[in-house]
Amino acid sequence: MFGGLKGLGDIKGMMEQAQQMQTKAAEMQESLNHIEVQGSSGGGMIVATATAKGTLKAMQIDPSLVNAEEVGVLEDLIVAAVADAQTKAAARAEEEMQKLMGGMELPPGLQGMMGQ
Repeated sequence: MFGGLKGLGDIKGMMEQAQQMQTKAAEMQESLNHIEVQGSSGGGMIVATATAKGTLKAMQIDPSLVNAEEVGVLEDLIVAAVADAQTKAAARAEEEMQKLMGGMELPPGLQGMMGQ
């Protein structure tokens, strides 16, 4: 008569695991604000520092680049450095998510949702 209720323990465990994952994901998202990555361009003449969430924190420009005749090149290098930092930030955020999800078994498709 109660044979159908055997799965309730599994559901309860899954719900607890989902709640733990949600808490850990929130903690991880907050920690991404404190992880910094650097992107560069022009052989290191432009260096952009960003958080793992992609927020630009600092920009370093080699003084030799500051030339009124080279403003276009400087602008292109800055864009490239920021793009490099953003790419590295996304990769680092993914690494952190993988660490978080390490030993947890998730249904297909759910793991991708945890990073959002």
